[in-house]
Amino acid sequence: MRNIDIQSIKQRFGIIGNSPLLNYAIQVAAQVAPTDMTVLITGESGSGKESFSKIIHQLSPRKHGQFIAINCGAIPEGTIDSELFGHEKGSFTGAHDTRKGYFEVTDGGTIFLDEIGEMPLGTQSRLLRVLENGEFIKVGSSKVQKTDVRVVAATNVNLLKAVEKGEFREDLYYRLNTVPITVPSLRDRGDDIHLLFRKFAADFSEKYKMQPIQLTPEAVQELQAYRWPGNIRQLKNIVEQISVLEFERLVNADTLRRYLPKETSSSLAVIQQKEGSGEGAFSERDLLYKVLFDMRRDVSELKKLVFNMLAHQPNDEDLLREHSHLFENMEQPQFNGRSYKPEPVQSEPLYLPIKQSPTREYEEEKVEDIPHETEEESLSLEDKERELILKALKKHNNKRKYAAQDLGISERTLYRKLKQYDIED
Repeated sequence: MRNIDIQSIKQRFGIIGNSPLLNYAIQVAAQVAPTDMTVLITGESGSGKESFSKIIHQLSPRKHGQFIAINCGAIPEGTIDSELFGHEKGSFTGAHDTRKGYFEVTDGGTIFLDEIGEMPLGTQSRLLRVLENGEFIKVGSSKVQKTDVRVVAATNVNLLKAVEKGEFREDLYYRLNTVPITVPSLRDRGDDIHLLFRKFAADFSEKYKMQPIQLTPEAVQELQAYRWPGNIRQLKNIVEQISVLEFERLVNADTLRRYLPKETSSSLAVIQQKEGSGEGAFSERDLLYKVLFDMRRDVSELKKLVFNMLAHQPNDEDLLREHSHLFENMEQPQFNGRSYKPEPVQSEPLYLPIKQSPTREYEEEKVEDIPHETEEESLSLEDKERELILKALKKHNNKRKYAAQDLGISERTLYRKLKQYDIED
């Protein structure tokens, strides 16, 4: 086995850190680089996966060929085949000229397919053919063309779970995963966090012509205790903010905390990270289920609050009685000091305490049956998911981009859900 100088590789590609997990990932990348083996790089968003694809290309015999990085999640589903494999003139509306795709342009070089999990199933079939036979066909053509391209793929999701859901081809997964490389998240790199902080502080000091910021020992502890859901990208942004906005160049723990988002704001990123962690992982559906239960709990709390406000206002008793069906399933709310639990209208007549006279403060008065729906609320995840998607589309006037942002999913995932539930814009 050839000797690999990991430190020189770090200097060449601007990689900061001494974490054993980081060093091991670099070693694997350097070992596999001289071969033509397909590599799958996994790691959280912002952890630096593209740097490893560049290491593999630059240390390979293909280093004089082209290197193209493509984000599969950023290309619309209707045009991704044309982007990757090219198209013939007139093959679809707007195809005014013949176009070469990336696999033809990069012949003899390396293609980095980032967010490979977002690639449509039809395109996955075309990619599998390239990996197995080096063959592809342009959109609108029947001519088979050859290409010699090395593929390095990356993802921040658990592709095995996507395979189980039918969202990713199993044969393509095993073809891509010839050599796996796991890029560690920033929170798992220990002292590297402070090293990167100092590097970014020096860079912004030079950029903005000012003294570099430094951290107190307490601030360093705070820095390393934070989870960094956005990884290196988030750390760099925060260092830039502090460098520009703070007059004091020595940053203490209290000052640093003002720039660190609260833990709740990073919970979504943490949940997404757990998708790749095996047992106990969260899927998109699990996340939706959690949101629905949180909403239901909040509504229950709101009902209790409204009931108690009305129950202690004598003039609002008629209003409370009129809408008593809204307070079913509550846990013994208090009405003027007495426990009260509305009963379903179809069982026994509902009685409410009504104030009548000074001599007899309360007596029970029968309330007329109040019609209400007896149909049970659907707890189907599919129904709730469809309902939330429809609400988001309505809220944003059928603009998918903003609806997807509101739902916390990618625009491509929203597109799949629209097809799944047969929803028309």
